[in-house]
Amino acid sequence: MATAIVFLPLLGFLIAGLATLLAHKPAAAKDVLAFGNADHSAHAGHGHAEHAHDDHHDDHHAPEPSPHAEGVSRFAEVITTGFLGVSCVLAWAMFVQVALGSGAPVRVTVAEWIHVGGFVADWALRIDTLTAVMLVVVTTVSCLVHLYSIGYMHEDPARPRFMAYLSLFTFAMLMLVTSDNLVQMFFGWEGVGLASYLLIGFWFKKKSANDAAMKAFIVNRVGDFGFALGIFLTFWLFGAVTFDPIFAGVAGQAKTSVSFLGYQVPALELAACLLFMGAMGKSAQFLLHTWLPDAMEGPTPVSALIHAATMVTAGVFMVARLSPIFEYAPFAQSVVLVIGATTAFFAATVGLVQNDIKRVIAYSTCSQLGYMFVALGTGVYGAGIYHLFTHAFFKALLFLGAGSVIHAMHHEQDIRKMGGLMKKIPFTATMMLIGTIALTGFPFTAGFYSKDAIIEAAYVAHQPGHVYAFLCVVLAAFMTSFYSWRLWFLTFAGQTRADKHTYDHAHESPLVMLIPLAVLAVGAIAAGAPFVAKFIGHDYESFWKGALFMGANNHTLHDMHDHAKLPSWVPWTPFVMMVAGFVLAYFFYLKWPELPKGLAERHPSLYRFLLNKWYFDELYDRIFVRPARCLGHFLWKKGDGMVIDGFGPDGVSAAVLRVTSRVAKLQTGYVYHYAFAMLLGVAGFVTWYLFSGGAH
Repeated sequence: MATAIVFLPLLGFLIAGLATLLAHKPAAAKDVLAFGNADHSAHAGHGHAEHAHDDHHDDHHAPEPSPHAEGVSRFAEVITTGFLGVSCVLAWAMFVQVALGSGAPVRVTVAEWIHVGGFVADWALRIDTLTAVMLVVVTTVSCLVHLYSIGYMHEDPARPRFMAYLSLFTFAMLMLVTSDNLVQMFFGWEGVGLASYLLIGFWFKKKSANDAAMKAFIVNRVGDFGFALGIFLTFWLFGAVTFDPIFAGVAGQAKTSVSFLGYQVPALELAACLLFMGAMGKSAQFLLHTWLPDAMEGPTPVSALIHAATMVTAGVFMVARLSPIFEYAPFAQSVVLVIGATTAFFAATVGLVQNDIKRVIAYSTCSQLGYMFVALGTGVYGAGIYHLFTHAFFKALLFLGAGSVIHAMHHEQDIRKMGGLMKKIPFTATMMLIGTIALTGFPFTAGFYSKDAIIEAAYVAHQPGHVYAFLCVVLAAFMTSFYSWRLWFLTFAGQTRADKHTYDHAHESPLVMLIPLAVLAVGAIAAGAPFVAKFIGHDYESFWKGALFMGANNHTLHDMHDHAKLPSWVPWTPFVMMVAGFVLAYFFYLKWPELPKGLAERHPSLYRFLLNKWYFDELYDRIFVRPARCLGHFLWKKGDGMVIDGFGPDGVSAAVLRVTSRVAKLQTGYVYHYAFAMLLGVAGFVTWYLFSGGAH
């Protein structure tokens, strides 16, 4: 069952990839990489993330669709979606068996992989409760995104390639969450990085899409560098990369030190911090977050897949999987706690003023990932995974709902140019309303249970920085409510601000796009209450079965349920913040809509600071991008052009060619020329003999 869950998406990718080759006839060899994407006319429109690049494409080099391209595209859609559907059903069956039932954790060996001396890394699938939860999340969201994409991408000639990329992404993520060792995890880790690069830059003839794909790829390499160093250090400490021997030896290495930058530091602390650096990149935490909003350049289903349940949650999963290491690294836990809290607060402040419907939700994702890391930093790993589980449903719902709005508005994404859409697309509006109340933590929705648990954990935690984390997540809860309701009010309520033609022709999406919204809406409401006791309640031990490790000195989970340790006002705090955010958004955008503009005019510096995302892009451009570009230009012009081409091997070869070309001119082929040269030689020899040797 485990093997089928993981490898069916890979099979779907291979079949859809072959279908892509059959669907189009490349005009030239250089078009092989561009097959099936003459343009993305399905999304021709305005100057936003979904806008077309077909005004600038070169028809001369565009691959020619074959007559049966439509049939092949349908075949690719059915195959990839069908295989993901089977994987999803099997994943839920495994969840029931392993997590909810009495099934014991198992290890499924796929193949022997790397055996070099004492280094052993076999290709194996680790199936326990943590894996089962992640399998359910990944396959469910991916299956619904595949189904949704059939409608959303229906006019794009390259949709077989798109469906293939989605399946490749899903396979890489499944490899990551089922990994039994750090090397296999790194394989899946880099696999989702590659697939995200392909998906974000899917419309590769649009410069902004290429730039966003490159940015995501490069920023993640920074985090992956730390992750790789962490793997090296872990192997040096334990002599293994497989999880079981690492976890068994953690306690014995708790006091081991290692020399780092001239200082003796605890080895586990350093390893945990380096591993978390990888999580910061993949899960877009503060300082390595800049790639996430730009990833909106990809098609909307990509945004849902990357931001809801898969790539961005890889870092959360990794820290939870390595919980035994972090439990013996208290400083690293505090780092996770503080970075997560800072991310939750920072992203929420930026989300307050964004006007692109997808970017608002993207910064919301960034903020919610901060919540998850706050839970991990307190040592309540179950709460972090619980929020990952619930968040997948309502955030995928919001992204796919946003895609339905963009579809209805002819690819308009600016919420300032919307309004009044409740009358035009009532089903989509209702679905996004459900997603909004779940995100803001409305009582008895999925977000209510998981988000409140994290706020309570931050309050009762014992790690240094927990007070700062508590304040950050409480303020973030208020801002989350405000910007979520701002988005909903500006999009669906009040009078429309759209142009008459666009508004008059707004319509609901096809059924194939609405069914995933309905399914996710059920999850956004019902994924919370049935699982609260299992993830963080009295069934914790029997549910997790040792998949998550909590040290003997970690009493945070117990204190969350102790009324003596948790004052009665703390559980009410997120509810108050939610209501306050709703009321403020209501007055700002429905009652007195002139207030926000006046407030921005009175505080222009603060408004620009938030609108420009705390100027991180500009700062990184000044510190890293420009110097790197200048260095590259210098090495190109001076190093490569002047030194290598002028004086190096290229220069020497050019000089030899010049000399030999001149010498060749002496070879005329006439006998009397050669006889004359011989006479000159004899005369020269006689002269030398007379004036040197002959004199003696």
